[in-house]
Amino acid sequence: MSDGTATLYFLNLDTYDEIGRIEVRDKGEPITNLNELEYTQGVIYANVWQTNRIALISPETGKVVGWINLEGLLSEDDRSQPVGVLNGIAYDAKHDQ
Repeated sequence: MSDGTATLYFLNLDTYDEIGRIEVRDKGEPITNLNELEYTQGVIYANVWQTNRIALISPETGKVVGWINLEGLLSEDDRSQPVGVLNGIAYDAKHDQ
């Protein structure tokens, strides 16, 4: 679970009790505005709200192990809309992408 800070919380799926947490950092710096999380193949994918980036995060350490750059995906015309930001991650297991 994300609350928009650099902290990600792990919850029990039955009780929603917190069972762990990590602080997400890249090169020692906290990464905030994390939202829209996906977990696949041992990596947490987190949209960084109001940016063109998705952080790839180690669930064991919180370290950013890579970035997906989405620059150019959202046109300038789309950015002028009330919700003109990239938000949402989906994984296609059939095509592993």
